[in-house]
Amino acid sequence: MHVLLSVWAGIAAAIGIGILVLLGEMHPNMTLLMAPFGATAVIIFGLPSSPLARPKNVILGHLITAAIGVCFVELGDGVPLEMAFATGLGVTAMLLTGTTHPPAGANPMVIILAGQGWSFLLAPVLSGAVLLVLVAHLANRFVHTNKTN
Repeated sequence: MHVLLSVWAGIAAAIGIGILVLLGEMHPNMTLLMAPFGATAVIIFGLPSSPLARPKNVILGHLITAAIGVCFVELGDGVPLEMAFATGLGVTAMLLTGTTHPPAGANPMVIILAGQGWSFLLAPVLSGAVLLVLVAHLANRFVHTNKTN
């Protein structure tokens, strides 16, 4: 059974990321994909019972750390060391708010390196995280329903 669940997790992760890719291609002005979502997929599809996979952790963890990254872009001086401070602040913020989601720890670095602004919080961060959580919920419900039948 472990092999089947592992294969299903991989298929579901591919579907989740694939949906983000396809929606992004259908709406070229809206990006829904960012690298940290690959690590998010490992947790929400492969370890769905982990506290780190809770929707609150996924969505708010990404949103909080992304907001910190954008703040550093907007208010910072572009000093590379700002990535370290922003990442540390993101870790602290997630731990203090009970929204720890390790992949979100990469958000400040991604955002600072790319020089992203406030619109990045809506897409891809919030939209992508919510869509991945919804796909994971459906996938995990499907597995649970089929295990009991």
